Amino acid sequence: MTTDLPSSGLAALRGLRSAPQLDGDQARLLREELVPLLGACGWFTVGIMAPSSSAAVTALRELETALAWPTLQPGDAGEGEPGGVFLKGNQRTGLFQLRREEGLGEGILITGHDASDPAAEDTWGPLPLDLFA
Repeated sequence: MTTDLPSSGLAALRGLRSAPQLDGDQARLLREELVPLLGACGWFTVGIMAPSSSAAVTALRELETALAWPTLQPGDAGEGEPGGVFLKGNQRTGLFQLRREEGLGEGILITGHDASDPAAEDTWGPLPLDLFA
């Protein structure tokens, strides 16, 4: 099942609890809108709400590969958390943390940071877990 994504694209995602399921064309259009916005930022934090730690780490690795980002390393929390999780990754520290978190939606939140151009900074999502697969 796919969810119609209005022509407003990324703006339509703001305030959603979970990312919509998108068909191939919708996902492609969303990536085409997102990538130039990310290009204006110097570094990123990522939040991933997922049903398991393996799903969260998979989404992170696909995101890193698709955008040619450096690979974040696990911090204090291990990758073996059972049940719903929230993964928070930070390019400045080079680390990600996982914590068990029930009752969240599902999706990826990306926050772009750039001290030289604060107007470029924003948070995008929730994006589908498989958007960068």
